[in-house]
Amino acid sequence: MPEFVSDGGCRIAYQVDDFTDPWVQADTMLLLHPAMSNARRWYRWVPRLARHYHVVRMELRGHGASQMPLPHEDFSLDLLVKDALNLLDELGCGSAHIVGNSAGGYIAQQMAIHHPDRVRTLALYAATPGLKNSHATTWIPRIREVGLRRFLADTIGERFDAGVDPKLVAWFIDQAGSNDPEFIARFVAHMCTHDFMEDLVRIQAPTLIVAAGGEQIGHVDAYVRMQQRIRNAKLVYLPTAGHNIGDGYPDACVDALLDFLQAIDPQVAA
Repeated sequence: MPEFVSDGGCRIAYQVDDFTDPWVQADTMLLLHPAMSNARRWYRWVPRLARHYHVVRMELRGHGASQMPLPHEDFSLDLLVKDALNLLDELGCGSAHIVGNSAGGYIAQQMAIHHPDRVRTLALYAATPGLKNSHATTWIPRIREVGLRRFLADTIGERFDAGVDPKLVAWFIDQAGSNDPEFIARFVAHMCTHDFMEDLVRIQAPTLIVAAGGEQIGHVDAYVRMQQRIRNAKLVYLPTAGHNIGDGYPDACVDALLDFLQAIDPQVAA
């Protein structure tokens, strides 16, 4: 997996997929994954998206093959945003379609708020404006008490519907549970300090918001307030209480994204 050196000397890994026609100058789409995740979690999305876009999957600082900050080293949402911007620079890309899932959506929103010239369109999945108004702070002592895998297994009902493929659930727990628990505690604690709902009025890019209709980790009404604050925002609810819509409903998520982008550019085939 290729990598580059971002702010503070941190190595950031990424993956590029492009199956567009060779004679087409395709737009770049940057995918930003959730916490406790990596680029592999987009496996059901990429085959369809890469037919139309130059798809770039960044592994967030501290996740996957990207370097994990040591306890004494800086870590912040601002640094995650800089990593994404630096990756676009590394690729020679002035602007891109930015897709953020859960915590990846916090980065995407901050890019659109503070760097509007880099964001052609914005797509947010299960991503409120920060975790401050959630119960996520209660996760940290529980993770330290029982471990990350046990915590995920015990709270899996917040993330997936009961009818989801148990093999998917087992894979998710194994993949997410392999993260360093102290770094994940640090990541969650930091995100719980953020609430940038009122800053959303600064977003200029056409925006898609996709959310679980029975959201349990965030607040379902937050998505309505987001739509009210973002000009040109479209809100789509999926019929689930599971937060992990990107994993549990990948085809519906991609359908919504391609429909949204096709309305902007009719040459994109849904």
